[in-house]
Amino acid sequence: MYTSYIGKKFLKLYNQKNESNLAARQFFDEVLFPIFFDDEKHLMHVHGSTFFQKVDKKGIVNGKRESLIRVDRLHSDIANKKFSGSTFVGYAAEKIDRVTSGQVSSLNYKIDSEEVYSSWIGEGLSIGVTGGLNLISHEEILWKLFLGWTHYRNFLKQTPGLKSRQIETWNGHWLCHSLSDYFISDEPLEGFIFPTSQKDEEGDLAIPTIGWSKVIFTLAKKFSNQTLTTYVYSLSKTNTTIGFINFYLPEIHHLYELRDRLFLEKSQFILSDKQIQQLSTYYNFKEACKLGTIGLKALEPDKLREFMPPPIGTGKDYKFTDETSYLQFQIYKIWIIAMLNKTELLDLANKIANALWNYEQNNKEGGRGKSTHSQLADEVRNAPYLVKFLDRLDVFMNKHEEGNLPINREDILQIINVPPDRFPLFQTLIKLEYTFLSKQ
Repeated sequence: MYTSYIGKKFLKLYNQKNESNLAARQFFDEVLFPIFFDDEKHLMHVHGSTFFQKVDKKGIVNGKRESLIRVDRLHSDIANKKFSGSTFVGYAAEKIDRVTSGQVSSLNYKIDSEEVYSSWIGEGLSIGVTGGLNLISHEEILWKLFLGWTHYRNFLKQTPGLKSRQIETWNGHWLCHSLSDYFISDEPLEGFIFPTSQKDEEGDLAIPTIGWSKVIFTLAKKFSNQTLTTYVYSLSKTNTTIGFINFYLPEIHHLYELRDRLFLEKSQFILSDKQIQQLSTYYNFKEACKLGTIGLKALEPDKLREFMPPPIGTGKDYKFTDETSYLQFQIYKIWIIAMLNKTELLDLANKIANALWNYEQNNKEGGRGKSTHSQLADEVRNAPYLVKFLDRLDVFMNKHEEGNLPINREDILQIINVPPDRFPLFQTLIKLEYTFLSKQ
């Protein structure tokens, strides 16, 4: 299981930083166990493990703590090679008739205790997001997650009624905080605020799972020139493996670059990093992983398709109602431009939107627009595909006198060169720009 690989990699890093030579069991006993399990509130849940099982009061001798009895049971099971998902985190069920027995292999693969204890370390470094768990082997990420363990333990102690065993969920929040621009290493908890949500009717509180896109955007901001590979999975009564997924962070970081370039002179409308990171996406995490990689396409803003032409969307007109709608407009705009990968197309979309707007405004009678002019402008804005768009644009151009054409030959060539699968995005950009003009 990949949890073991991550655990071993981190242990090597730990020993290098501390000039030590701890084996996996030593690290488990001396570092992980005191933080994770030597308390009635555990940091991590491993289904079916000894830490989830009660201790017979009759078995308590000389006031020995229950946590020590539990860890002794784990050590005994590992020593006796009772390997299952309850001792080897992420491994198969002990018996082949159980629901998680699919990982059982006919190969005579020898498992040693070092690998088993490493799996506990690795799972403690898993990043929980909405839709699954992630294991990333990047050393800086692993180290930052490790430094967050003691803070989670203290947070549990200081927050009565808070659900325990959420280390993966904590890791997601902690990673975003520790990689942020405002993180202060000497005061690591400064500015670290996130909500707790009511879990059930009894009023138990739980740390809400962080949105997957926020983690991706945070990673892109910090590791802007890197492609990170993550192992995506989930552990429960059954184990689910999605596999290795690449995060193309330079592609995603392009959104920040466009933000800085496009809105530099419009400070009143500029999107903050936080506002970008709160982007709600069309795809959930599992659906995004099905795309094969996580890049710009996977981060398609939610509800954008409502304003895209059929058959992809419904062709609705965007509504500006409050500050939030203006911020959402900017997010749509930046994402579309990043996908088109040509900022000149923004200027062209704005040029066409202006031409259509002026055409309607200059052909009004008695405060009411002529239906023929309004209809033609609508047909240009809502053409569902490139050929139809060019046809309506040609009719629109013929309504103008020679020498007073709003669109020139170079503009037409730019439109023709837009890839067919990207044309709906360009068309949507025109619609958004036109709607923005109508509100000015």
